[in-house]
Amino acid sequence: MSYQQMSTIYDRLMNDAPYDQWQSFTINIISQLGKSVEKIVDLGCGTGQITTRLAREGYRMTGVDYSSDMLSYAEQRASTERLNIQWIHQNLINLNGVINQDVAVSYCDVINYITQEDELQTVFQNAADSLKIGGLFIFDVHSLFHVEHNMVNQTFGEVNDDVSYIWFCSEGEEQGEMYHDLTFFVADQKKYSRFDEYHHQRTYSVDFYSHLLKKTGFKIKHLSGDFSLINENINAESERIFIVAEKRSEK
Repeated sequence: MSYQQMSTIYDRLMNDAPYDQWQSFTINIISQLGKSVEKIVDLGCGTGQITTRLAREGYRMTGVDYSSDMLSYAEQRASTERLNIQWIHQNLINLNGVINQDVAVSYCDVINYITQEDELQTVFQNAADSLKIGGLFIFDVHSLFHVEHNMVNQTFGEVNDDVSYIWFCSEGEEQGEMYHDLTFFVADQKKYSRFDEYHHQRTYSVDFYSHLLKKTGFKIKHLSGDFSLINENINAESERIFIVAEKRSEK
């Protein structure tokens, strides 16, 4: 996964993404759990869509992403809106220097890009290390149901005047694993330029996420499906699982 070329069209491709719902979920779950929050770090912030939305709400935001190209667009967005956001170019597996945060969020498939179990535990530990005791780690992942019934071995596509793509999603060897083979055609004056992206994702059972969170010093405070604010409101066909965990103590 590079996002080097895809970053130029990412926001157009994600035009219908539920950014407002991620924003509302964050604000409401913080209130629901009775937390006093000033500082939030957005882990895997991409072009800063969620980061800037939360900054507008008055939170002191830090955005972290591995793609310098995506961060460039995030910085431009924040500058245009005159938002004071700290941007950090780092891989979440090697995250360091982010401390004393009240909340860490990670939305829109970011955690699904951590495909190795040991690396996922490292990312959870890094999230814990970035938080104060009592801080919240809020993230979402694809459900196993969604991957197995709606994603793998499917073909997706869209044709527009400026950007078109075809997307093959193939099944991996492990449960919840999938590979995305994407080809884009982008209008460039009177011709189209082609480029390809190859992405690897994996999701796990809720029990597995719970196990890793416990190992890294978290306690789950809220678990739901598809943006629900009702705890335990999750069913067999929920597509996106939301997990809110509280940091219990230092290592």
